[in-house]
Amino acid sequence: MNTPRIVFMGTPDFAVASLSALIDNDYNVVAVITAPDKPAGRGRKINESAVKKYAVSKNIPVLQPEKLRDENFLEELRSYEADLQIVVAFRMLPKLVWDMPKMGTFNLHASLLPQYRGAAPINWAVINGESKTGITTFLLDENIDEGNILLQKEVEININDNVGIVHDNLMNAGNDLVLKTVDGLANGTISPKKQNESLELKPAPKIFKDDCRINWKNNALTIHNFIRGLSPYPGTWTKIFNDGKEVEAKIISALFVVEEHNLEVGVIIAEKKKISVAVSDGFIEIKEIQISGKKRMRTIDLLNGYSFSEDSKVI
Repeated sequence: MNTPRIVFMGTPDFAVASLSALIDNDYNVVAVITAPDKPAGRGRKINESAVKKYAVSKNIPVLQPEKLRDENFLEELRSYEADLQIVVAFRMLPKLVWDMPKMGTFNLHASLLPQYRGAAPINWAVINGESKTGITTFLLDENIDEGNILLQKEVEININDNVGIVHDNLMNAGNDLVLKTVDGLANGTISPKKQNESLELKPAPKIFKDDCRINWKNNALTIHNFIRGLSPYPGTWTKIFNDGKEVEAKIISALFVVEEHNLEVGVIIAEKKKISVAVSDGFIEIKEIQISGKKRMRTIDLLNGYSFSEDSKVI
């Protein structure tokens, strides 16, 4: 097998795992492309991407273009004479970038394509209560997440797994799939196949704050899936009416119980060690919460210094 010259593109920790697998297994990564440094936090301290930090630690050249069509960037990219480009959690590439290497450019996507095309595939798979998801490597083309599939691997989702758990499981599975994809392309043993467009497709659009508000009229399982599908980030939220006032709160984690009752939907039952919310077919037991102006904490700790009135409810 001829070892291809690889340019790797990515930004967050999810991408670092694949890059690290390539380096640890002696693949020839000649350069890394990642997001420009940006100021972050109250002190506006310059923040470097996780991929940049890792690449610098391994003495790999790093490119951080503001614009991917900039001619200076394109000229520098050409100078690395890459045979193959790998994209993991980066941004949309113009054709003059993804079409540059002779072996093409492939992307690692956190779903079993064609399902969950879009920016938030892990979140939506959990929100929709899927029992499995997976990862896909596919060749980039003009259409977002629609290129020919190279390899796929299924990953189970358990009923109480949140997005953080599924993210890590997919990240770990992705390491091996990236290596197998590089080997298959180098050896000519992978036959790219078109995505199945005859399926009823489930999208995975970007998630905004308004999308994260809990609808307490849903049943217990739907609410449970919604909470874990946005935990630990960005987090679901609700408004709590308590002692004549409204306050916003993030619900970080919860369990659900299906049980008949005669309570009004949204009523809060605050006991000595737990907080539950009545829903149409049972209860949501809140395990971790962050009330506006307070730290994120377990509900058992919140109850030590925060009281709920008899008419408290979520709205």
